[in-house]
Amino acid sequence: MRIVAGRFRGTALTGPGKGAAEALRLRPTPDRVREALFSMLFAGHGAPSEGSTVLDLFAGTGAMGFEALSRGAARTIFVEKGRDALGLIRRNAEKLRLGEEAEIVARDALKLGQRTGPAASLVFLDPPYGKDLGAKALQAALAGGWIAGGALVSWEEDAAMDAPPGWDLLDTRSWGTTHVTILRAPGGA
Repeated sequence: MRIVAGRFRGTALTGPGKGAAEALRLRPTPDRVREALFSMLFAGHGAPSEGSTVLDLFAGTGAMGFEALSRGAARTIFVEKGRDALGLIRRNAEKLRLGEEAEIVARDALKLGQRTGPAASLVFLDPPYGKDLGAKALQAALAGGWIAGGALVSWEEDAAMDAPPGWDLLDTRSWGTTHVTILRAPGGA
């Protein structure tokens, strides 16, 4: 698992190790899928880049959020409740010397509460597959001020997802068993 592009390009991230990913229920997004997804987001959908705030919900290893930081995001908020996954995110943030660029929130993505800092203009959502958690997490994050109006959302699941009420469906793509649904949050200009 490596950073694909940007200032940390080629840097190997600390992963869960052989066999541990399944035991920890982690599914790191493969490098080739991350590369294709970022190309699609930035070239095709005008994803915010330089200076943006990114929200990585159900962050797992944090690979998507670290990739966004490498490509110019000012800050990534990693939301994860799993102790082992939080440890991986912390180790990688230290390895990359991110300091305040990486905000690590040890919390359930469905129970975020109110955000006190800046809202995210780009969101990565990768809930456990098939558990109907994605739309609930998006609604909780939007209601709590974690997601800016009009933010771009990349939602990974094992099938294409329908847009929640009020959200705009922009695109769907698949790479093997990984399906990505691109949404625009309500309230944009």
